[in-house]
Amino acid sequence: MSRRFFAVVYRMLWLLAAAAVKVYCRFEVDGREHIPTTGAYVLAPVHRSNVDFLLAGLTGRRRSWFMAKRSIFLGGVIDWFLTGLGAFPVNREGVDRTALRSCEEHLAAGHPVVMFPEGRRQSGVRVTECFEGPAFVASRRRVPIVPVGIGGSDRVMPIGSKVIRPRKVRIVVGEPIHPDVEPTGRVPRAVVTELTAELRVRLQELYDEARRLAAG
Repeated sequence: MSRRFFAVVYRMLWLLAAAAVKVYCRFEVDGREHIPTTGAYVLAPVHRSNVDFLLAGLTGRRRSWFMAKRSIFLGGVIDWFLTGLGAFPVNREGVDRTALRSCEEHLAAGHPVVMFPEGRRQSGVRVTECFEGPAFVASRRRVPIVPVGIGGSDRVMPIGSKVIRPRKVRIVVGEPIHPDVEPTGRVPRAVVTELTAELRVRLQELYDEARRLAAG
């Protein structure tokens, strides 16, 4: 019952949020055809604003699972609701192996998982560094990474702002990046490192394009 309940709630919230950002932020998605319609994948967006979680969830039409900072999990009903909607906590102060295992479990079940390669919200126009978590779990589960550029969210809700502003948002979805690994067996560290580097380059390209479209 709980699973069905949250599936309905998620869909209702998705439709309401999609309509709201379409009107308020002139929200558009380019490249949605690159998102797999079946099977698991890692959605990997750039991160410049607190609203990126909402926008990432609206990028595809399938229900997604989210790695979210531990501080929003306050216990009780809040945790029950967040978990039911697909969020699971991550400690951003170091490598959180429990969170990575949760990612792998959701991917193994065929679910899309959202992971921000930059970790915390960043500022500026450059994607300077990406953590290896998305490449690691994608390689281990043999699923693609879908890179996503989000343009304009830093103007909708800048770091430190408590107000959501009516600014144009444009998302550009890139082609999936498939890990270069054997179907089974151990994943070499070099593969994870190379995949992370490729992801950073693709994110920069997509972020540049998304920013250009959002400003137009």
